[in-house]
Amino acid sequence: MTILVTGATGTVGRQVVEQLVKRGADVRALVRDPSKASFPAGVGIVQGDLLDVDSLRSAFSGVSTLFLLNAVVADEYTQALIALNLARQAGIQRIVYLSVIHSDLYVNVPHFAGKHGVERMIEQMGLNATILRPAYFMGNDLTIKDVVTGYGVYPMPIGSKGLAMVDTRDIAEVAAIELVRREQSAVPLPLDRINLVGPDTLTGADVAAIWTDVLGRHIAYAGDDTAAFEQSLRQFMPSWMAFDMRLMSERFITDGMVPEAGDVERLTKLLGRPLRAYREFATEVASS
Repeated sequence: MTILVTGATGTVGRQVVEQLVKRGADVRALVRDPSKASFPAGVGIVQGDLLDVDSLRSAFSGVSTLFLLNAVVADEYTQALIALNLARQAGIQRIVYLSVIHSDLYVNVPHFAGKHGVERMIEQMGLNATILRPAYFMGNDLTIKDVVTGYGVYPMPIGSKGLAMVDTRDIAEVAAIELVRREQSAVPLPLDRINLVGPDTLTGADVAAIWTDVLGRHIAYAGDDTAAFEQSLRQFMPSWMAFDMRLMSERFITDGMVPEAGDVERLTKLLGRPLRAYREFATEVASS
């Protein structure tokens, strides 16, 4: 019985593989370029692409449980639907899908709307899956470390409603727990959804205050200029993606990413420990 992990060389996927290996699972990793794959001993590596039907059919052969992670790319929705249809054809009845929190609320944000469409397919086709719905990744802020430390500004326009920022290590561990739970069940388990959040719901001012404490000098919140944010992102990503991220930040400002009642308690019980806090993340980044 084998668990296949897609997106296995990315930040979350790589950690999912490691967590599964720790739990003694038989793991297969789907990668585009095997030369870039560095996994623990015993992990099977298959070369493939989520738009390459033949390679996916080969990768799914002999697989009992699927972890589906799609990168934010222009054809993310198509990739996910093809993968799930082929998994269904292959008889895979145990699935964990990485979606996003509030995919049904952020309806105008392309990569949220796409994930919501995938969730609807899973539900309407009766697939046996756990849908994981993470909030904003703390690790996103690694990209702006130099701005925070060098210019004394927290530049992400996240607003004042608050985001329940989550550590990718917590995401990966919950994913591994769910994959093993489904893998070891005698029968396919029914649909479930889990919001993946951090222990604190933080505003832009809150995050700037945490960095102020951690660094021992004043860090200002840059404010909610989403147009400037888009222009900044265009320096290192395609224009469609920068605009997607701008639309997301605008929903941060109007709606926030607030957990539902019981989310933190459910995750704490599932992990058997407290969730990692943003302050821990900032402290680790500052000392690295």
